[in-house]
Amino acid sequence: MNSENNSRGIILVIVAMALFSIQDALIKFVFEQAALYEIYFGRIFIASIILGLYILVTKQKLKIKTEYPFLTLIRVLLHFFAFSFFFISLTFMSLAMANALFFSSPFFISIFARFFLKEKIGIRRWSAIFIGFLGIYIILDPDFGNFEYKNLLPVLCAFLYALSMTITKITSDKDNFYTQLFYFCTIALGLCSIIYLIFGSGNFDNFENPTMQFIFREWFTNVDYAWKYIFVMGILASVSFACIFRAYSYYSPSVVSLFEYSLIIWSVIIGFIYFNDTPNLRTFLGIVLIIGAGTYIFFREKLKKQNLTLNLPKRR
Repeated sequence: MNSENNSRGIILVIVAMALFSIQDALIKFVFEQAALYEIYFGRIFIASIILGLYILVTKQKLKIKTEYPFLTLIRVLLHFFAFSFFFISLTFMSLAMANALFFSSPFFISIFARFFLKEKIGIRRWSAIFIGFLGIYIILDPDFGNFEYKNLLPVLCAFLYALSMTITKITSDKDNFYTQLFYFCTIALGLCSIIYLIFGSGNFDNFENPTMQFIFREWFTNVDYAWKYIFVMGILASVSFACIFRAYSYYSPSVVSLFEYSLIIWSVIIGFIYFNDTPNLRTFLGIVLIIGAGTYIFFREKLKKQNLTLNLPKRR
């Protein structure tokens, strides 16, 4: 693959990260007018229709039967609740901070690769992992006497996401990408439907806290306002997926994946423009440490051809 082709892949990844950041911003716009899993349901439903049409039109090979039914279920559950926690964090946290903390996922993936996939991790990669977690510590700035544990939600998201990606590494030898995508959409929509039957009437919404209201609010109470945002989220999810998939399929993953860190930069820019959020010095320092440590792990994996964190498209 020549550098010109990889440049196109880099542009696709940067565009996808910009779209992801816009989706995050839309959640901040709409979370006081819609329920968490109403947004989740609408976004996945719309994206499923668009991606389903893409599979039909392009005649992609879709095998309905999975060779790993139990692991597939666990993978989807982990991914589903991982980004539930991330979306919740956006109700009280800046885009830059939430996404910077989410990028602790490569550190968790490296650790899981060591214990579950028996990858070898040397002292230098362990040092990079330590520096990455130091960056997380600096961003969180914990005062353990008065620490708000809800600030750990993006880190919890990264932890669960890393587990789901580790399982994906195992199942991808027999289940192709479209099979895995089919099961994620199907199971996720099923989970949202179950949640609607239990919580959708708003009977559990007895809270004054906006974040808790976001979780338990009655569904479909402000369709005219909320669903125009949800519809856009579904389109953006489809387009960003297409950009990521094309970038990883046709260009070098070991080159383009590094540019996923542009998501943090987009989050800083969009957060400043729309929410007047300016990261403080501690946050900037933490971001530098996280990106630096993640970049080092990236190059060590590339050097040793251990591509667990390189070949798997990130995010939702």
